[in-house]
Amino acid sequence: MKKIIAGCAVAGVLAAGSPSGAAWAGGRRALVVLSQRGFQEKEFFPVRDTLLSAGISFSVASSAPGEAVSVYGTKTACDKGLSGVNASEYDAVVFIGGPGAESLFNDPEAHKLARDTVSSGRILAAICIAAVILANAGVLKGRKATVFPGEEGFLVSGGALYTAKAVEKDGNIITADGPSSALEFARALAEALR
Repeated sequence: MKKIIAGCAVAGVLAAGSPSGAAWAGGRRALVVLSQRGFQEKEFFPVRDTLLSAGISFSVASSAPGEAVSVYGTKTACDKGLSGVNASEYDAVVFIGGPGAESLFNDPEAHKLARDTVSSGRILAAICIAAVILANAGVLKGRKATVFPGEEGFLVSGGALYTAKAVEKDGNIITADGPSSALEFARALAEALR
């Protein structure tokens, strides 16, 4: 039996409805981007839970609205498609990795979202192979970044300064190397949103 996780709708209600909810974090909002198929839930859940604990509301987007399915078969509701997303509505945009993230490596909407997030001075984050999306969007040129081991060539060819750290923060860009660093990544994201 596969689990169904209500992503954005439940998160928004919990954060806004609790006394320590969105008001605690100054009404901060994040957009979490998942691949439609094959996102890494070991990266998504720590980010989701940490954002909720910090009182940060969030929405979940994918290439199309509906649902996204993790590498383990867990389903998550996505209320937005990338084409309907405006970076200026969020304080942070977070790309989650997993093998399915490769479907967004050369996605023009994902690249536009990454570029718009950076150009507006907002926080842009990516974990695991999702950092390749940022490199391909051209936003890592001259910036320190990390990625899942074995994928560093993509970052270097995109102009990034690969550090091999578990979590790397360079200005408003945060990257992490994979599932084992998900909690540290999530905490860095929540701290940047304070």
